[in-house]
Amino acid sequence: MSKLTDLPKRILIGRALRSDKLGETLLPKRIALPVFASDPLSSVAYAPGEVLLVLSVAGVSAYNFSPWIALAVVVLMFTVVASYRQNVHAYPSGGGDYEVATTNLGPKAGLTVASALLVDYVLTVAVSIASGVENLGSAIPFVVEHKTACAIAAIVLLTLMNLRGVKESGKLFAIPTYLFVAGVFIMITWGAFRGLVLGDTMHAPTSGYEIRAEHEGLAGFALVFLLLRAFSSGCAALTGVEAISNGVPAFRKPKSKNAATTLAMMGLLAVTMFCGIIGLAMATDVKMAENPARDLINNGVPVGSGYVQDPVISQVAAAVFGEGTFFFVVLAAATALVLFLAANTAYNGFPLLGSILAQDRYLPRQLHTRGDRLAFSNGIVLLAGAAILLTWVYGADSTRLIQLYIVGVFVSFTLSQIGMVRHWNRHLATEKDPAKRRHMVRSRAINTFGAFFTGLVLVVVLATKFTHGAWVALLGMVIFYGTMTAIRRHYDRVAEEIAAEETPPDETMRPSRVHSIVLVSKLHRPTLRALAYAKLIRSDRLEALSISVDAAETKALKADWERRGIDIPLKILDSPYREVTRPVIDYVKGLRRDSPRDVVSVYIPEYVVGHWYEHLLHNQSALRLKGRLLFTPGVMVTSVPYQLESSEAAKKRARKRAEWNAPGSVRRGPVERRPKEPANRG
Repeated sequence: MSKLTDLPKRILIGRALRSDKLGETLLPKRIALPVFASDPLSSVAYAPGEVLLVLSVAGVSAYNFSPWIALAVVVLMFTVVASYRQNVHAYPSGGGDYEVATTNLGPKAGLTVASALLVDYVLTVAVSIASGVENLGSAIPFVVEHKTACAIAAIVLLTLMNLRGVKESGKLFAIPTYLFVAGVFIMITWGAFRGLVLGDTMHAPTSGYEIRAEHEGLAGFALVFLLLRAFSSGCAALTGVEAISNGVPAFRKPKSKNAATTLAMMGLLAVTMFCGIIGLAMATDVKMAENPARDLINNGVPVGSGYVQDPVISQVAAAVFGEGTFFFVVLAAATALVLFLAANTAYNGFPLLGSILAQDRYLPRQLHTRGDRLAFSNGIVLLAGAAILLTWVYGADSTRLIQLYIVGVFVSFTLSQIGMVRHWNRHLATEKDPAKRRHMVRSRAINTFGAFFTGLVLVVVLATKFTHGAWVALLGMVIFYGTMTAIRRHYDRVAEEIAAEETPPDETMRPSRVHSIVLVSKLHRPTLRALAYAKLIRSDRLEALSISVDAAETKALKADWERRGIDIPLKILDSPYREVTRPVIDYVKGLRRDSPRDVVSVYIPEYVVGHWYEHLLHNQSALRLKGRLLFTPGVMVTSVPYQLESSEAAKKRARKRAEWNAPGSVRRGPVERRPKEPANRG
């Protein structure tokens, strides 16, 4: 079966890479920029439009506030970028906001940040793909007619590209990302030249339209609230900034320096493009409305339901280059493509964060494992599944999805910056070097301002977007938080229950009576029980077998084995491709080839659990091994169970069910058995 699946797997994602090839997958800055910054760079395609859409509620006159809103977004972007440059230097291990919050504010704050980031990564994929489909649909009607199916297909394609590995996917995404950036800069430069030097008057396709204001003459608190709502919508330009701090391990050395440089490049590019598009939108008199069919007026008549409202970037390109021209088409194609690829930021952030959370026992351990291409394949597949579900539920509608956006990222921004302030306070308490203290004081000031500003924006976002759908994102964060807390509680309980005692119980010292191989992952109670059981049975040779997929864990196992003085030889098989099943199978087959008449008995320690969901967290490797070994001739497989406390609870539930009688079914005394009549042999 494995051979049947190998060929299509290799065609789709490529040949497996050895663990020692990990260094070759690290990214230079020119590839890291499109890999980790495609989300904030591409957000300039829709963030300016979101600002104008909100302002249109008060009519065209409210557009005059858009430059000030853009300035506020710019200040916020520079603040966040400067703050995260401190993060990548102080915490280069890849934990990002999660590590900062956990280390300085405690596990609960860290888990809150992790929940927010996981939700935001899923939304990044859903929003980016939905926006890309809508941009593409303006040119290809088939895509609009089958919007949800096309969005799901795009997610599947993006998943396959990422399963091939970070470096390969980065090369694929670099060209369209740089093409989009170049196209926007050419548009801004040419538009500024035409307007300022040549004195041309440029008109967007909607410049002659009027907007029917839903609330005219807004003033006081109502106007302030509207401006805050427009500002919170413009903050979509900041989504994905934190991905670089989470992805520091993927950079080439010097990792922290390269990550900080990439952050600065990303911030400068995103701010320039955002401001340039807002400025050109004002100069070309772009009109946008939340309900264009009713509120956009052309020659005194609403444009009607058949009108398709083009994004701001498309309208500006039409005004600057001319609709249908070469540069217009190239920019439109690059915009649609880069919106699809913006989801790649999440495909690099979510699996890496999931791996760190799995290592900390907050998510299933399978998410910590690298796949054939040295990417965190299980995390990639999980992200794709969640994004597909969200896209299907919301019908790939970016307008509805974007209301869920931003909340999670500003929760992580705020807690991360508060954590960094605590970090600098702790180091300043012990640092004596004046030069280092000055650097720390400056860094603390940056993070303090960042914490204040992002916290203020978080309040604004919650206040202005909660009823528009932000509550769904908060609910998702609560679900993630509760699930991860339950998983950690389970793993902690199991670890405590199976911890090996310093003094082995008497049964481990009983004489051996059978030939066997005991599979060992760690030295805990289930392993000791399997070794003791194997020694009870007569054997010609008894050995323990372990597969080395992590050098540090293997070294610790050997040291613990020698320290305990276990009199069974421990054999270590190296697995350069991080597989567990295949090395065991190959070793057993080798024994069979050397001694065809011998029987190989393999003992596998297993947990016995009491709840269905616990099966997802345990025994996965054991199930795969048994499935392969059972089809290997001359091999006997024995599961050595270790009952966890939850399995005892399951026994009690089963006993209660067996003893329960339905109302009305109580019998009066025992049922008498009738004597069996002899068979009639007549």
